[in-house]
Amino acid sequence: MRVLLLLLICGALWAQTPAAPVKPVPGASDPVVFSAGSTKMTKSEFDALLKNLPDQIRTQLGGDTPDARRRFAEQFGEVILYATEAKKRALDSTPTAKVQLFIQEQSFLAGLLYQQTLEASKPTESASKAWFDAHKADYEEAKARHILIRFKGSGVPLKPNQQDVGEEEALAKAKAIRERIVKGEDFAAVAKAESDDAGSGAQGGDLGTFGHGRMVPVFEESAFTLPIGEVSQPVKSQFGWHLIQVQARTVKDFAAVKPEIEKQLQSENAQKAMAAFKNSGKTVLDETYFGKPAAAAPPQATPPGPPAQ
Repeated sequence: MRVLLLLLICGALWAQTPAAPVKPVPGASDPVVFSAGSTKMTKSEFDALLKNLPDQIRTQLGGDTPDARRRFAEQFGEVILYATEAKKRALDSTPTAKVQLFIQEQSFLAGLLYQQTLEASKPTESASKAWFDAHKADYEEAKARHILIRFKGSGVPLKPNQQDVGEEEALAKAKAIRERIVKGEDFAAVAKAESDDAGSGAQGGDLGTFGHGRMVPVFEESAFTLPIGEVSQPVKSQFGWHLIQVQARTVKDFAAVKPEIEKQLQSENAQKAMAAFKNSGKTVLDETYFGKPAAAAPPQATPPGPPAQ
């Protein structure tokens, strides 16, 4: 851990390391508490340094305790002493050092700009509520149960001694089971006896509560359109024929999803602001040196992704 923390300090605090000895504020109320070579820091200065440490280093320190402060101070002192010796050897004046320091500075400042922009991009509650109202379907949930009748080619394993049947035979069985339920048989009891989905079947077909994007598309379409309590006609998926019964549909409360929406909108707002900063200027590349930009690849059809499970 000592080596890791030392490397983190070297990489993350280069911009905070004083270029010249820090002059302590006179007075007994703010004594010098740290010195490394010619660099000295008062209590208030070291407190400010600790307060502004990157989160990664704060995590490695393990909290604001005397032991953590001492561990950091010892290793920070090492960094300063190493840096002092490097300057004595004029290592900061080499071409490599100048390039790296230039790149680090630009990257550090760009990161600061993004953090400041992000903090200033938090949406108002009214904006978050308006976004929620326009996307309520995204927060809709369904509670449903189903009975699955598999057919040849299904990824659902056969039960012991079960015969592997074709689509038509499986469809006929699903229709017959639906008739039994419509005529009064208990859905849960039938699911336990007949469903080829062993997991949900043992629970009476119960799938619990789920949102959009959790089920395969054909199943989801039925789950979010089927009248409550009605048993669907057989719905075909790659797993087999489903008989679906939706028991309830609800929409999450705004208060429950407000933090999620605020985080999303804050990020989007910050990205837009950063794009505006970029577009306010222009990067110009000499094509005789950099060459012409690569031709854009022709658009390709996106292959269908794997079904949701």
